[in-house]
Amino acid sequence: MGRTPIASSPESEFGIKVQPHSAARPRLSPDKYGGRYPQPPPPRPYHLSKKWFPWLVPTIIIVNIVLFIIAMYINNCPAHSDNCVGVATLGRFAFQSTHENPLLGPSAATLLNIGALEVHKVVEEHQVWRIVSCMWLHAGMFHILANMLSLLFVGIRLEQEFGFARIGLLYLISGIGGSLSSSLFVRTTISVGASGALFGLLGAMLSELLVNWTIYENKLESLLSLLLIILINMAVGILPHVDNFAHLGGFATGFLLGFVLLIRPQFAWINRRNSPAGYIATSSSKSKYKAYQCVLLIVSAILLTTGFTVGLALLLRGVDGNDHCPWCHYLSCVPTPLWTCEARCASSQYGNELNLTCMQNQKSKYYELDSSNNSTSQIQRFCAELCS
Repeated sequence: MGRTPIASSPESEFGIKVQPHSAARPRLSPDKYGGRYPQPPPPRPYHLSKKWFPWLVPTIIIVNIVLFIIAMYINNCPAHSDNCVGVATLGRFAFQSTHENPLLGPSAATLLNIGALEVHKVVEEHQVWRIVSCMWLHAGMFHILANMLSLLFVGIRLEQEFGFARIGLLYLISGIGGSLSSSLFVRTTISVGASGALFGLLGAMLSELLVNWTIYENKLESLLSLLLIILINMAVGILPHVDNFAHLGGFATGFLLGFVLLIRPQFAWINRRNSPAGYIATSSSKSKYKAYQCVLLIVSAILLTTGFTVGLALLLRGVDGNDHCPWCHYLSCVPTPLWTCEARCASSQYGNELNLTCMQNQKSKYYELDSSNNSTSQIQRFCAELCS
């Protein structure tokens, strides 16, 4: 006995349509009028977005750590100072004195030589590249540890959701925005760090939630949790010796970029694209994005372009933002009974010679230090006298 051949007739005597498996069509079900319509097939598995393998954020972390090690090698504290931290253990990589750098890192002179942001060099010497280079440098061990841990927890999730290209652009442009903001308001000290870029990621998380509002289930809970995290981080910026202008500039840049780079298509459009052949989706929506998403994208792109153009033009002309905004210094430091913002000085130390520059009146003076007055309290007193 052999296999039973399939009849060539399209219908058997029982009225059952016979079709090859490779040409299977949607099953037909009778409607209430006796007609037939395609029965909806089982839905395909749907994911909100493709999960990307995060490699860029770990690479950025490694690059920052390597550059910090290089900075410490170039600094070579034992060759330039008799007062270094950890010489016996670290040798050439020993930290500068905590009087000069309490964050355990290289000297301000070393950071300036390898790319720290300093307004005079950008304006007078046209070293605009420092706006980018400064975001890859860190002032000390505490500084880089805090920034890289933050980048690890925030950046990994964003790269998994949106991929390396968009998050890479977001990180870089936000860092530039933070540097530009800092340059316009912080005029007497150098600036380094990835804080502007990190706050840009936080700002983008907020705008991503807003621009893709309809696809989230726990909208209010997500919004309140994110706002709480942002407010806590912003509050840290009003402490002394923290450049909150870089934080604010990076956050504003990232917030606007989120509307441009992190926009998601609406569900109805995705369902139409994922519908199997021969099945007509019930949704009539044809647009990929909602109208409010398109409006936010266009407005944000205009504001970003305008802000960067105007900000860079003001910086290169040497404009001091504090002259046009007398209250803006409170955004970076708010005086309280626990600390004061008036007596703040930039310092650099070469051997026993200390150079202080008051950040308020820009007065500078050299002091000779010895074992009797080489203390934090003495340096603070010198700074208070200089700023008085």
